[in-house]
Amino acid sequence: MKVLNLRCAHGHGFEGWFASNEAFDTQLASGLVECPVCGDTAIVKLLSAPRLNLGNAKAPQEAAAPAAAASNVPAELSPEARWMRAVREVLAKTEDVGDRFADEARKMHYGETQERGIRGQATPEQAEALLDEGIAVMALPVPAALKETLQ
Repeated sequence: MKVLNLRCAHGHGFEGWFASNEAFDTQLASGLVECPVCGDTAIVKLLSAPRLNLGNAKAPQEAAAPAAAASNVPAELSPEARWMRAVREVLAKTEDVGDRFADEARKMHYGETQERGIRGQATPEQAEALLDEGIAVMALPVPAALKETLQ
């Protein structure tokens, strides 16, 4: 198993696991490797240090885990990880109304239906019309990795 450090053209760094370097090259050439944040397929492999399995070798003292890790304090998250966490939370706490988004937003705004968190698709024209009516809307690009069930 090869664990590779990758980066998209937009600068988002992420890790990819592949059976071999050849498997990575084949998937990359086929457009199957994409950034989990923005979906970009212009991916480059970064230099990374190999992991050597030396059996029972002891880790050097300076490489020992910091006290924060030992006490289960979460490490500082990267901007990409924070973004993915925020998008996951929005997806978990809202109802997907699909292409009925503009209609549902209007119904809630005018008191025709109960207010709730919704998400869906709207054309730029529909979004502009909602804003003109005083209905706050915001575009939320959802990475392709979050649109499907993770395995």
